[in-house]
Amino acid sequence: MDDETVVGLLHPGEMGASIGGALVERSVEVLWASEGRSRKTADRADAAGLDDVGSLAALVARSTVALCICPPSAAVDVALSVAAVGFGGLYLDANAVSPGTAGVIQEVVERGGARFVDGDLIGGPARAGSGTRLYLSGPDAAEVAGLFQGSDRVAAVALEGGAAAASALKMCYAAWTKGTQALLLAIRTVARAEGVEAALLAEWSRTQPDLPGRCDFAVASVPKAWRFAGEMDEIADMFNSGGLPGGFATAASDVFTRLAGFKGATPTLDEVLQSMLAADD
Repeated sequence: MDDETVVGLLHPGEMGASIGGALVERSVEVLWASEGRSRKTADRADAAGLDDVGSLAALVARSTVALCICPPSAAVDVALSVAAVGFGGLYLDANAVSPGTAGVIQEVVERGGARFVDGDLIGGPARAGSGTRLYLSGPDAAEVAGLFQGSDRVAAVALEGGAAAASALKMCYAAWTKGTQALLLAIRTVARAEGVEAALLAEWSRTQPDLPGRCDFAVASVPKAWRFAGEMDEIADMFNSGGLPGGFATAASDVFTRLAGFKGATPTLDEVLQSMLAADD
């Protein structure tokens, strides 16, 4: 892309604002729209160096690239809203959605006259040396990857394969990382309910010494459970659509749904397990 590239960042959360900030560091103009957004979102956008244009219509009118990073359940609606105000540039959907959902978004985007690039983010918010990776797929993937060339915050990788290859990769990756977090929390909960938690921990220390630490990491991730639930639903959709059993992902979604109330909190292990048990009362 050339110096005339302007990126419109849709709904900058913690991850989105960090990606926008990485682009600002590369001297790319990044816009956002404050209409209907919270003060917390505005503070993140200001800290990242994003330019507020007020409304979605104004953002679309000035942007050559629209970058969507939002909860999976909102991804299609955001694409519809952008298409409705006549966006005709390049639309990058970098959300944790299944290839099937990515296909729906692509249809919405292209029907509105824009080009579509599928993307997925692996890693935490993009900080210097963080190792955050942005995988991209589709005919224009390399064009988007060029925006991040030289960044020490985001490594952009253009994938070979179908238009939704990036989403497929994200689903496969998160099926393990987030799926096993949910499984560990469920196992720890049922062990406590059955009175064998101490014995389980003793056996883990003997034969599975990495599991207690991984369980602690799962607890630390619980504040994001509200977002993970939708991601696991998307994973189940991908497996089911491929004729494979997706029930484990559906169960993981249930685990995260039970823990959604911890959004913005820092719960202890005891609080997490008690919340899991209380959901069945």
